[in-house]
Amino acid sequence: MSFNNLDTLYRQVIMDHYKNPRNRGTFDGEDYLSVDMNNPTCGDRIHLQLQVEDGKVTDARFEGEGCSISMSSASMMTQAIKGKTIDEAVKLSNLFSDMIQGKKVDTEGLNIGDIQALEGVSKFPARVKCATLAWKAMEKGVGEESKE
Repeated sequence: MSFNNLDTLYRQVIMDHYKNPRNRGTFDGEDYLSVDMNNPTCGDRIHLQLQVEDGKVTDARFEGEGCSISMSSASMMTQAIKGKTIDEAVKLSNLFSDMIQGKKVDTEGLNIGDIQALEGVSKFPARVKCATLAWKAMEKGVGEESKE
C-alpha cells in the first residue's frame, strides 16, 4: 500500500472515531474512577470514567470536547484498555506516548488496532498534547486507584 493510500486510510479511521466515538457517555451509579483533564493550549477537555475491578479495567467511558485528534484518541484509548490490567494499560499508554512523539516503538505482538492511525500526529508537535490527553487522564485515574 502506498504512503498516500495509508495516510488516507489513517485519516478515515481518525474521522470515524471522531464522528462515531466508541464508549462515549457516562456510567450510572458510583462504582467508577472519574478524571477530568484539559489542554489549556487548545481548549480540549475530557471527562474520563473507568471501572476497575481486581486490578483490571473492565469498562471505560468518556465525554468531552475537542479536536478530531483528541476525541478520536479518547475513543481509541477506551477500546484499547478494556480488559487490560492497570499495568498493561499504563504500558500501552507509554508505548502510545513514545509513538506519538515520533520514537521508534516495537508494536510486535501487541494488538494496538486503530491506535496506529494516530502515529502521523508525531509530524505535528503542537497536536501531540491533543492526542495524549485521554491517555494522561487514564494514567492519572489508574495511578490514584493503585494508591488506594
